[in-house]
Amino acid sequence: MNRDPLQLIVKIVMPAFLDTLYMVVIATTISTIIGFFIGIILYVTDKDGLRPNASIYKVLDAVVNMIRSFPFIILVVSIIPITRAIVGTSIGKNAAIVPLVFAGSPFIARLIEGSLKDVDKGLVEVGKSFGLSHTQIIFKIAVKEAVPTIINNITFATVAILGTTAMAGTVGAGGLGATAITYGYQNFNDTIMYGIVVILIILVQLIQLVGCKIYRKKI
Repeated sequence: MNRDPLQLIVKIVMPAFLDTLYMVVIATTISTIIGFFIGIILYVTDKDGLRPNASIYKVLDAVVNMIRSFPFIILVVSIIPITRAIVGTSIGKNAAIVPLVFAGSPFIARLIEGSLKDVDKGLVEVGKSFGLSHTQIIFKIAVKEAVPTIINNITFATVAILGTTAMAGTVGAGGLGATAITYGYQNFNDTIMYGIVVILIILVQLIQLVGCKIYRKKI
């Protein structure tokens, strides 16, 4: 390509950047919502939880571990029928969101569970002594005390999902990963390749910066 580097960025990289941003925001939001509730169930039903239930915990724990053990590329291929049933296709940015959520939700669930388990058990006992319901203890004590750690973990998960979108690009999702491979690596175009690397570095730094600012406000 004999185009000006800035023109290359505007014509090729910027649409891919917007696609990546779209996938990260939507996938992280949905994964956080699903992961949050799965994490709470794991926390509550654990043997030291508010309502221990070995059956529920073991099933959920096994499902979370099973999905997390799947390499992402294999997960994408294995749930193609589910992806098609949900969005009507297995290619494109909307289709990529499905496996991203499948991969992200168990990951965030485990992080949420860990954050809640780190809350001082003495505070939970105080809540019980005041006659608070389990729901009140979860949201007014456990979640409230764990907010800074949860924010840190969601920031970490967002960066991980950003990295995963690059892999999703190899199976037709589009975004920066697909553009780096197609226009950068395969066409030996260093401008696009290293331009995308710089954009990804900046994105990660921005995500981390926003996460740290929110964290400092909550501690």
